[in-house]
Amino acid sequence: MYEQEKETVQLGIIGAGGMGRFYAHTFSKAGWKNVYVCDLPEKYESLKRDFEGTNIHVLPDGYHISRRCDWIMYAVEAEYVEGVVKKYGAATKIGAIVSGQTSVKKPEVEAMEKYLPEDVHIIPCHSMHGPGVDPKGQPLIVIKHRATDEKLELTLKILSCFESKIAHLTAEEHDRITADTQAVTHAAFLTMGSAWKANAQFPWLLPRFVGGIENVKVNVALRIYSNKWHVYAGLAIMNPIAKVQITQYARSVSDLFKLMIQEREDEFRARVKQAGDFVFGGLQKDHVPILLDDAILDEFSLSKIPKEQRQPNSHLSLLAMVDCWHTLRLNPYEHMVCQTPLFRIWMGITEYLFRNPEMLESTIQTALYTKENRPDDMEFVTCARGWAESVSLGSMEGYQKRFEETADFFRNEFAESTAIGSKMLARISKNVNQ
Repeated sequence: MYEQEKETVQLGIIGAGGMGRFYAHTFSKAGWKNVYVCDLPEKYESLKRDFEGTNIHVLPDGYHISRRCDWIMYAVEAEYVEGVVKKYGAATKIGAIVSGQTSVKKPEVEAMEKYLPEDVHIIPCHSMHGPGVDPKGQPLIVIKHRATDEKLELTLKILSCFESKIAHLTAEEHDRITADTQAVTHAAFLTMGSAWKANAQFPWLLPRFVGGIENVKVNVALRIYSNKWHVYAGLAIMNPIAKVQITQYARSVSDLFKLMIQEREDEFRARVKQAGDFVFGGLQKDHVPILLDDAILDEFSLSKIPKEQRQPNSHLSLLAMVDCWHTLRLNPYEHMVCQTPLFRIWMGITEYLFRNPEMLESTIQTALYTKENRPDDMEFVTCARGWAESVSLGSMEGYQKRFEETADFFRNEFAESTAIGSKMLARISKNVNQ
C-alpha cells in the first residue's frame, strides 16, 4: 500500500521526546524508507546512539529537517512550539506539509501562520493518547488548516499506519473538545495523587481505596504521574477553555464538601441527583457500559487487602466531576468520538457509580456521615484548589513543582502500577470496542 510514496516521500520529526520517537518508529516499521528525526543540537550525538541499528536517520537540527523533508511534524512541548517554529520555519521546503503534535492547537496554528512561508501546507494532527498506548482504534485528530486536497490525502496515507480513528476538526473545535475530555480528567487524577501525598498515604494500603473503581483511580493516577509533567501542563495552562473547567471542578469539589460537613442531606442529594440526571439521564437502556464489572476490575490491584475488609468511600472526586459537567452544561458523551483512554476510563467510573443505585446510595451516606473519611476529603478539596490556582495563574513552574513533588513520592511504585494499568486499559478498551 502506497509503495511509491513510501520509497520517495521524506518524513521529518522535529523533537525526539516520547511522541516524536513513537511516530518515527511507527513510520519506519510501516515501511516508510525516509524517516528523519532531530532534537536539540546538543543531543545530536546521543540521539544517533539511541537510533543506532534502526532505519531512522538522525539529523543535527530542525534546519536540516525543514530543508529536506516533504512532511514535517513539530513534536515539541506546547509552550515552546512558537519559538521552535520561528527558528526553523523559514527553512521549510517549498510545497512541504507541516504538522504538529501539541495538545493545544490555537498557539501551534498561529505560530505556523506567522513563521512558515506561504507556499507551505499546514495540516496539524494530534494522537489522543500517549506513546505507551496501542494507537489502533484510538482517535487521531487531523486539521486541514491551510492545504490542498492532494496534500491532505498524502497526510492521511502517511498516518494510516497507526490504524487510528481519524476525526477531522478545526483548531478551535480541537481545543474545545480536548478541554472537555482531558483537562478536568487530568485535574481530578492529579488532585487524587497530591492529596494522597499530602496525607503520606499509599492508597492501596488503606481499605477505603481498595477494589473495583478504586483500583482504576489508583492505577490511572500513578500512570499520569509516571509521565512527563509538561504533557499535562500545556493543555491545562495554554488552553483558556481548560482553565474555566478546572476552576469549576475545584469549585464543585468545595461546594459539595461544604454540604457534606454540614450534613445538609436534602441539598446534597438534590444536587447529586440533578447532576446525575443531566449527564446520565438520557442514556438508552441498550447503552453498553464503558466500564467492566467489579469482579474483573478487582484483578487490577496493587493492594493485598482482602475484599471483605474494604470500606466505603465518599467518591468526592466523581461526584464533583458530574457536578462540574452539569454546572458548565457539558455533555461528555458528545465527545466520545475523540475520547482518550484516560477520558474513557474516567467516564466509565463515573457512569458506573451513577448507574448503580446501591453504590450511589452508599456513597452519599458515606460522604455525609462517615467522619473518618473527612480528613481525606478535606485534603482533596485543598489540592483541587491548589491545582486550579496553578493553572489560573498560568504558572508552568508552579505546575511542574507540584507535579514532580507528588511523582517523587510514588516513584518506586511506577513500574508495577504501569504494568497493571496497561493491562487494565487494554481490557477496558477491548470492552468498549466490542
